[in-house]
Amino acid sequence: MIQLYSWPTPNGHKVHILLEELGLPYQVHGIDIRAGDQFSEEFLRISPNNKIPAIVDEEGPDGQPLTLFESGAILIYLAEKHRQLLPEDPRRRAQTLQWLMFQMGGVGPFLGQAHHFIKYAPETIEYAVRRYTNEANRLYAVMDKRLGEAEYLAGDYSIADIATYPWTRSYDQQNVDIAEYPNVRRWQQALEARSAVQRGLEVLKDAADKAKTDDNTAWEAMFGSKQYQRR
Repeated sequence: MIQLYSWPTPNGHKVHILLEELGLPYQVHGIDIRAGDQFSEEFLRISPNNKIPAIVDEEGPDGQPLTLFESGAILIYLAEKHRQLLPEDPRRRAQTLQWLMFQMGGVGPFLGQAHHFIKYAPETIEYAVRRYTNEANRLYAVMDKRLGEAEYLAGDYSIADIATYPWTRSYDQQNVDIAEYPNVRRWQQALEARSAVQRGLEVLKDAADKAKTDDNTAWEAMFGSKQYQRR
């Protein structure tokens, strides 16, 4: 059994979708990042970087529980363990990891910053908005070119697509006109049609919808000084 500690964010959705694609049994523990649950001592023992998602695999490689944080590491671990969605052929594996790292090092950080400075920054900083939305559009263009050559980012459907797709769902809040990237839109629609993706996107949705944290408290929990306290 996998113990999943998460919240319905792009990084959370990556692991939710993969668990559904693999058909693994898992138990969900909601970590409401708007309410500051990520700073609890219990969660920090699992994820010392106070970020979701994290897992505890009760049947780790040596038969003992394995605790793991960082979404990319979780995707690689689960895909390798269950020998799905990460090719074993060295060439195809390298290509898949290449596009996974493209998400981890580019798509996630830069689209996240674009979203932040457009939606969450307490004041509009034109330079930041321009820089990050320009980079967001550059990244979409890279994806669009690649997806004009192949059906999926690494050729076949893989953890690279699972990692990247959730970050592209909020394109309208990244100053991206998805109509300019028809290959990305075709790829999004292909993923949206997958039942495992649909189920993954529903994980913790009801909990998030019912959460009643005011915006000031949420902003402080996600972006305020508590992030930088040494523990």
